[in-house]
Amino acid sequence: MLAAHQHRFAGDTAALAAHLIDSPTVGWNSLGDDLLNGAPEELRQHLVGQYGGPGPSSTIDNMYTPDGSPAERMTCDESAAGQGWLQWAYVLHPHGIEVLPLSESVTGSVVAWDQDPTTPFPDDVRAWLPGRRTPPATTVHKPAPLSTSPAKTVRR
Repeated sequence: MLAAHQHRFAGDTAALAAHLIDSPTVGWNSLGDDLLNGAPEELRQHLVGQYGGPGPSSTIDNMYTPDGSPAERMTCDESAAGQGWLQWAYVLHPHGIEVLPLSESVTGSVVAWDQDPTTPFPDDVRAWLPGRRTPPATTVHKPAPLSTSPAKTVRR
């Protein structure tokens, strides 16, 4: 999300929010590496390599209700947190993205939009409880650097 905000959406929080909220008819099946369009290739490779290269974003399509009518957009609010099917929520503020660990709280910590997108963040819900600007980075294994040696020429 940080890289998408900084590069694809050039710091325009409203444009990022419009894309995430208004683009899908019903909702997102997954958010993908197309959010990194416009990011420097080195950053893109770091993020895609680190997280396994999800491919392009995909929307929920071909979903119908029991009566056969087309599905409608789902609305998530505070009541969804208590139902147990929603674990994390993200609120886009002008100053940063608030990460809410819904199993523990209905508010969370804010990560500033100018934060380095390669910062490894914890997935422990306690690290995201309210009162912190940015949770501390965790230690992660970085992918091996790409080879810088020139390509070998094969002669026949």
